[in-house]
Formats: sequence, structure tokens, C-alpha cells
Amino acid sequence: MSNSPFLNALERYMVTRRYAKRTIRTYIYWVYHYILFHNKQHPKDLTASHVEQYLEFLSNDRNVAASTQATALNSLVFLYREFLKLPFERQLHFNMSERPRKLPVVLTQDEISRLFANLTPSILLPCQLMYGSGLRVMEAVRLRVQDIDFDYLSLKIWQGKGAKNRRVTLAPALIPALKTQIEKAKQTALNDMTNQTYKGVWLPHALAKKYPNAPKDPLWHYLFFSNILSYDPHEQSALRRHHIDESSLRKGIKAATKKAKIEKNVSCHTLRHSFATHLLQSGADIRTVQEQLGHSDVKTTQIYTHVLQRGANSVESPLSAIL
Repeated sequence: MSNSPFLNALERYMVTRRYAKRTIRTYIYWVYHYILFHNKQHPKDLTASHVEQYLEFLSNDRNVAASTQATALNSLVFLYREFLKLPFERQLHFNMSERPRKLPVVLTQDEISRLFANLTPSILLPCQLMYGSGLRVMEAVRLRVQDIDFDYLSLKIWQGKGAKNRRVTLAPALIPALKTQIEKAKQTALNDMTNQTYKGVWLPHALAKKYPNAPKDPLWHYLFFSNILSYDPHEQSALRRHHIDESSLRKGIKAATKKAKIEKNVSCHTLRHSFATHLLQSGADIRTVQEQLGHSDVKTTQIYTHVLQRGANSVESPLSAIL
């Protein structure tokens, strides 16, 4: 893919607009395979019917999940509307993928306790926040010092999935650990500023222009900061301190799951699934859970009601009547 001038241009376009690395990789992947599917024809020479053919191929031949098909469509919408500046049909006609969505993996509260007991101290707090506040892994690692609101026991989540902002609950039990982490982050930021080559923490371009002094303000620094300084990949001369790598959380959770002898496929997102399910179990209404998770449509949140309905406590086995 790196040998394609067209894809390289698309990547540069997204980089200059500060799209997340993962989003760039995903969009490039689907555009690349879309071009291959149509025998390497240039996308500007293709029409809406070609897009429909590709999406039907994904559904009929590849049997991808509906969410995967939707991601491919989003990538192509971006390609045509944003990059090529060409009109894109709003009403496409193609077979929607019908591969059923999997029920999320949910841990019991006992399993959560066992998992946390086996996590390394360096990643325990962000994992507790993912479960205690229903955060996605990137929302946890991107928290900044000023995003913690102790007065209202909440966290401010900026530019979450779908570029949405929201407030989520904060467990009071985490206050002491959070205050300790905030002091570490502030002190690290102050130490970094004694380095003359340090350019401060990274900020989105619009914020950096609006608040030129913010990059060196400790309140804007990442709560969970990297142990090393590194150069900004988008500004090679800028030495900065980034947030911790999310892969350390993923690897740590996998290792802790094994140590805790939990026989489930546990990931970072399992903590978010467990947060939602346990909230509903405690009596929270579906709309509250929807707001906490930042879902645009309550139908997305309803997957957790299905988890509860299929649980052992919701239906009595007929075997119980004879044993």
C-alpha cells in the first residue's frame, strides 16, 4: 500500500487533519481493497453502483458482520466526499450484512475483583476507570489532568467515539488514587519544562491555536503519561510526552485474566460491557446507561438487556422442578 501515490496522498490528507492513527489505518485498508476489487481502477472513475457492488461482495461473499460492512461504507464516504470532493449517493441499494452481532463478554463482580487483584500497579487505575466509569480504552488513556471533576464526581470525556463529548460517573473509592496520579502527572510536567527542547503536550490543532500557552500547562497534560519523551510524528522537531500506550493495558489485562484463571475472552472492552450490565442489574434505567456510554441510539445499549435476559437468573430451568 505504501507504494501507491494515491493512498499515500490520502494518508497525508488525514494526517494533516489530525485523524487518529487507527482511523487512518482502517480507512486506508478499506479504500485499498475497494480499489483492488475493481481491478485497480481509480475511484474517481467509479460510480455509486461500484460502491454497491463492493458492499454486496462483503456481505454475500465475505460474510462480514454488519459493523464491518458499515466501517467499509464510512471509509468510502470519506474517500468521495472529503478527499475527492465528489458527490456521494445517500441512498445506496445493497444487501445489508445479516451476520448476527455477538453478545458481549461480561464478567461477574467476583471476576472483576480477581482480575484487578492480578493487574500490575502501573495499569490498575486506568482499568478501574474503564470498569467504574464505562470508558473505552482510548478514552481512558487520553484523559487529561483537568478532566477529573472531584466536586461533581465525574469525568469529562472529550471527542469520544463519533467526536462526542460527555460526562460520566466517577467512583468515590478512586479519589485517593486519582489525586496521587494527578500530582505525579503535574510534577512530571513541571520537570519536563526544565528541558529547553520540550514543546509541551500535544493538543488538537484548533485548541493549540486558541490556547497557545496550554501545551505547557500541567492541567492539559495526560493523566496517564508515558515514561519517556518522544518526538511528535506530525512535527518532527517537537519533543513531547504522550499518554501511555493502550497496548500495555490490553496485554496487562490478558496476562491478569490468565493469572486469575478466568475462562472468558476478556479484553479492555469487557470492562465497559461489565459496567453497563452491572448498572442495569443495580436498577439503572436504559437511558441513563445510554448517556453514560455515549451511545447515539438506545438500540445499541439494549444489547446489555439481552445479556441480562439470557442470564441464569432470568429463567428457571425445568430441571429444577424434578431435582
